[in-house]
Amino acid sequence: MIEIMSESTGNLLAVRATKTLTQSDYTEAWIPALKKIIEEYKKANIVFYMDEEFEGWELEAMWEDAKFGYAHKNDFDRIVVVGGPKWVKWGTEIAGTFMNCKLKTYDIAELAEATAWASKSLLK
Repeated sequence: MIEIMSESTGNLLAVRATKTLTQSDYTEAWIPALKKIIEEYKKANIVFYMDEEFEGWELEAMWEDAKFGYAHKNDFDRIVVVGGPKWVKWGTEIAGTFMNCKLKTYDIAELAEATAWASKSLLK
């Protein structure tokens, strides 16, 4: 499940991922919220927080994420990934080579610091 967090403001979209992410999480919550920010601000800053109950993605959700990310690789200013399994950090570093933005990973205990970093923007 994806939940839009209260820290979301302006061009910052902070989401909490818990349990298993599904295709509908992407098509009904994540992607519409991102499209709205990109339309209004041209660039989005992202906090993708995987909480302690995060289990992973369904294949269809991964596909939606990959399609949207590739199609909008120039539409992000900062992306931060917080928590998740250890392989997520490795995957984030690889994905970062395809994105035209600043990208960082943080441990789950560093959510506040990660959000502060993602809140910095060329747009402010």
